[in-house]
Amino acid sequence: MNNFSFYVPTKIWFGKGQISHLSELSESGSRVLLVYGGGSIKRLGIYSEAMTILKSAGLEVFELSGVEPNPRVEKAREGIALCRANGIDMLLAIGGGSVIDTAKSIAAGVCYDGDVWELIEDSSKIMAALPIYTVLTLSATGSEMNKNAVLSDLGRSVKASMSSDLLKPKMSICDPTYTFTVSRRQTAAGTADMISHTFENYFSPIRDSYLSSRFSEAILKTCIKYGPIALAEPDNYEARANLMWASTNAINGIAKVGAEVGWCCHPIEHELSAYYDVNHGEGLAIIIPRWMRHILSDATAWKFAEYGRNVWDLEGGDMEVAETAIARTEEFFYDVMGLPKTLGELDIGEDKIDLMAANAAPSLKKAFVPLDKSDVAAILRACL
Repeated sequence: MNNFSFYVPTKIWFGKGQISHLSELSESGSRVLLVYGGGSIKRLGIYSEAMTILKSAGLEVFELSGVEPNPRVEKAREGIALCRANGIDMLLAIGGGSVIDTAKSIAAGVCYDGDVWELIEDSSKIMAALPIYTVLTLSATGSEMNKNAVLSDLGRSVKASMSSDLLKPKMSICDPTYTFTVSRRQTAAGTADMISHTFENYFSPIRDSYLSSRFSEAILKTCIKYGPIALAEPDNYEARANLMWASTNAINGIAKVGAEVGWCCHPIEHELSAYYDVNHGEGLAIIIPRWMRHILSDATAWKFAEYGRNVWDLEGGDMEVAETAIARTEEFFYDVMGLPKTLGELDIGEDKIDLMAANAAPSLKKAFVPLDKSDVAAILRACL
């Protein structure tokens, strides 16, 4: 195993009714910026419940709404201006990963003299951040317990992330009942996202990271078991709770320590989102099996076989199990979860493949199998 440092300061309040702990925000000051997306938190009653608790705790609430999927840097800049104009003490994000990432970007940007995009370009410039609190309403990104924030600058066709321990939320409320009304499409895409996070950590060249690998396999088996149940029974608490906790643990660091490796499918998908504003989980579901087939070889079959035996309960020689495991992954994404299978289904064609490949390739040098731009282009063409 590699040497590692593991630090997760986030307090998780998990389960029904845990939103009552929003009163604890008063520990961080008296003025809070509430960040959210569209009107769903108002329709579901989460907004009014949160506002009642916050005001009862003596907090003055300011609002930033309208955060979109693939969150925009422009919204982060708007939030930074609001914080500075109103002396905001802390951020509260109620929503999914896009809302939480926007709040994180604002929290860091307020404490930085330059433009927030400079923190995307160089995260070492993040020297301080306002306290961040979250109420999770969508199981997918794991942003409620990690140090990352992803933003898009669609004007420049760029999607990238900042990363700092200072961006880890101080507290996150995870009530699975808040995900009962998540659409079928978003449930499927969110499950693909948490599976992809797990794969990025799991496919590592470090062979002796036994415990981390078993953590990853448990997360994968959880997603495979409960993803279809959540589609069939949206208000199944057991399914929603297990998916929510799997999402959090897929990317809070517990499944990667000692086996750190560069990510691969996410940088490729970020190019799709930057140029075409696609659903992140759907893009990943299209890319992952093609990436798997592209890198499968005698040198990598051992890891795919480990995946096949421990997650899919397959038997046989390494290459046979590896190929079957990839086929099972495809079947799960496309036949069971109903995710799109090709880029053509998202109206994406050939024209920008070489450009996207050139953009993604520099960040793939430390992946499980390092890739260059010709590899990325081949994977994307296989997705068409």
